[in-house]
Amino acid sequence: QVQLVESGGGLVQAGGSLRLSCAVSGRTFSSYSIGWFRQTPGKEREFVAGISLSGRSTDYIDSVKGRFSISRDNAKNTMTLQMNSLNPEDTAVYYCGARSRPWTSYSAEEYDYWGQGTQVTVSS
Repeated sequence: QVQLVESGGGLVQAGGSLRLSCAVSGRTFSSYSIGWFRQTPGKEREFVAGISLSGRSTDYIDSVKGRFSISRDNAKNTMTLQMNSLNPEDTAVYYCGARSRPWTSYSAEEYDYWGQGTQVTVSS
């Protein structure tokens, strides 16, 4: 069993920054690719960014490219999502997911474990 715990969400003004963290325990962290997703009421969970098992490959949706940066520390079993230049459209609950494959996926159904989520609210 794998446990994921997100932290770092909160309320920030437009243009501000937040740093989300995802701590993973229970299995070898380096065995999983990790994705960050976000979800708003009534909508499906949306892929935001992902990092491969090795950490050498990252992927972002177009709307966050140049603003968000994902990284992982396999020695500390943590992954972070640095979010800069936030805008109100980034408001959502953010989830980290672990996938037992070398590469991330844009589909939430392909992830094996999820954290409980952390709320990010960007005010205009």
